[in-house]
Amino acid sequence: MIQQQSLTFDEFLVRYGDDDRYELIDGELFNLEPTGPHEEVIAFIGQQINVEIVRQDLSYFIPHRCLIKPLGPNTGFRPDIVVLDRTELGKEPLWSREPIVTLGTTVKFVAEVVSSNWQNDYARKVEDYALLGIAEYWIVDYAGLGGEDFIGRPKQPTLTICTLVDDRYQKRIFRGNESIVSTVFPALTLTASQVLTAKRSV
Repeated sequence: MIQQQSLTFDEFLVRYGDDDRYELIDGELFNLEPTGPHEEVIAFIGQQINVEIVRQDLSYFIPHRCLIKPLGPNTGFRPDIVVLDRTELGKEPLWSREPIVTLGTTVKFVAEVVSSNWQNDYARKVEDYALLGIAEYWIVDYAGLGGEDFIGRPKQPTLTICTLVDDRYQKRIFRGNESIVSTVFPALTLTASQVLTAKRSV
């Protein structure tokens, strides 16, 4: 978190709307602190999902830049990967002016690649993404940074897939050569290790 005066969502948009390094949570500005390996993992996941979107001829796409505005008035999440449904964009009140989505029906999938601000990925975003009704949320902890309550002891690289059931996420942890299970992209044939190391073959 960056210590400074609290920001409204509109102030955040003016100052940092085009800067992919920052997001806003309850008026507090957070630096997403990307690293090279962090970006490799994001690119790998996006590539694999794009293949599935094209192969299945889905109406989905991965925007280059997008903010998710949840129910809180002074929060704007900038997910590492978000999959949107083009057929739902007409219902979005801000999309025609800004790449901002507010409805869970528009968002089919979100992935956050964990950095030093891991608490937000494992706690706050789990709650807000579920409240929005986002069907699937991946927490990709390639460096094993999350707390022991979330990834166990000893800490190790972990992929947590949160699947929305009713209005709550059911979480399933994947590690090593376990085959992942996605309800949004059920034909994905990847192991946890492939996702966490950003390599198609391991």
